[in-house]
Amino acid sequence: MVTYKKINIIEMHPIGVIHSPFKSKSETPIQPVFSSSIGEVEVFSSYLDGLIDLDGFSHIILIYYFNNTENFQLKVKPFLDNKVHGLFSTRHPNRPNPIGISIVEIIQISGNLITVKGIDVIDLTPLLDIKPYIPDFDVRTSTRTGWYKNRNRNYPEIFE
Repeated sequence: MVTYKKINIIEMHPIGVIHSPFKSKSETPIQPVFSSSIGEVEVFSSYLDGLIDLDGFSHIILIYYFNNTENFQLKVKPFLDNKVHGLFSTRHPNRPNPIGISIVEIIQISGNLITVKGIDVIDLTPLLDIKPYIPDFDVRTSTRTGWYKNRNRNYPEIFE
């Protein structure tokens, strides 16, 4: 049995802010793959050197803090199904640690601003990190998708 040192506090600080056309949860696409919306990722000037060579990538993974979430529940009804599932088998935003991820396409980088396509977050969402999307690391072809495979399609227009 492995014993872990107790961690009381994990402290993170935003490295920037995500700007989007969405002002509320109801306007926001359910995943970036369903969005063609343009947004801007503003990286704070103290992190500007971290953007060096990022322009060689077509896509990035944004890691951010869901600052507009409510209390979490361990059983939820996800956006793409009308059945209740365990929270950790969904991408529901109300989580014990409200961290989100989105894969977006880079349109342009100008100074500390990254213009992206496929944004799916509320305007002024705090940015925690950026990682380059690398298919060799990030794409998996032999996967199982659990309940999602046989979901009830609440949003048929998305899948047609």
